[in-house]
Amino acid sequence: MTIRTRLALWLGGILLLSLAVLSGVLHYEWVEQQHLLRQKNTEPESAWSETGEIVLGYGLPTMFFLLLGSWLLLGKSLTPISALTVAAERIEISNLKERLPLAGRGDELDRLTVVFNNMMARLDESFTQIREFTLNASHELKTPLTVLRAETETALCDGATPPAQREIFANQLDQIAHLTKIVDSLTLLSKADTGQLTLALESVRLDELVHASFADAQLLAWPDGITVELKACDEATVRGDPHRLKQLLLNLTDNAIKYNQPHGRVEIEFVRGSRSVVLRITNTGPGIAPEQLPRVFDRFYRGDPAHGTSVEGSGLGLSIARWIVKAHGGEIQIASIMNRETIVTVTLPLLEEGLVVAPARL
Repeated sequence: MTIRTRLALWLGGILLLSLAVLSGVLHYEWVEQQHLLRQKNTEPESAWSETGEIVLGYGLPTMFFLLLGSWLLLGKSLTPISALTVAAERIEISNLKERLPLAGRGDELDRLTVVFNNMMARLDESFTQIREFTLNASHELKTPLTVLRAETETALCDGATPPAQREIFANQLDQIAHLTKIVDSLTLLSKADTGQLTLALESVRLDELVHASFADAQLLAWPDGITVELKACDEATVRGDPHRLKQLLLNLTDNAIKYNQPHGRVEIEFVRGSRSVVLRITNTGPGIAPEQLPRVFDRFYRGDPAHGTSVEGSGLGLSIARWIVKAHGGEIQIASIMNRETIVTVTLPLLEEGLVVAPARL
């Protein structure tokens, strides 16, 4: 129930109670007046009839107009609250710099708006500090990782290194490569958050990229005996960054293979519609629990199936995939049935005919 309705009901109840009290007082006064008339041998009139005429003729119309005026007045008074609510509902992490409008009346609502805007400013500052820290930290980690990798490769290639040490250096090199991949992913997402990434937008034959991704997926799936099938691949041209779109396809197909069962299947379907293209990648993995689905795009989030297996990953692949899709004006969704299949659906707009494609900054 809205505040307006609640206040109107309270006011109506008060008016009804006031009308009842008024009726009782009028009835009492009329009875007293008729008693005096009897003492003067004058024919008395009906007290209830006269009181009813007053209540019906004056009380109820007055109550109706009071309720109508109160309803209109409450609606006008609460309009700023409704506008404030609508504006607050649009706020998310990507538009914390926006501010809610002031009504300009200098009342409690303006004070509440100022407090809310100040809170958003503090949140924006906090998120900015986190982004800058992540970007600076990932940048500073690149140099020592490069040095460690070079030194480890040198030691691994040294003919005087004992076989036991070679195995240790090889394992270290794998871990350094994994850490470097995480740092690169963090750098990418941090730059995307701060608007430092530029997409090299051009006309891209996305079906050709899908065919290339399908060939790569077959090679990645072969060691585990996983079958990769390209069910459909329509010709379609989109406006996008070829490098980022390749990265998107690699992330999604790699996930479909990694989070799969031995000798499972991966199905790729690329279909062109009237105004958009749809890419579906289905795998026969363990699936994702319903309570985990809302968090699969969160950074570093990995569900229980990932924790319980030897699958390597940073938990950033889907976050990057979502950013790439959003940057291209598309949508990405994931649906899953436990112990049966997981379907990733990507929708991207088709390139409009006659559109001039130029690089654009995010």
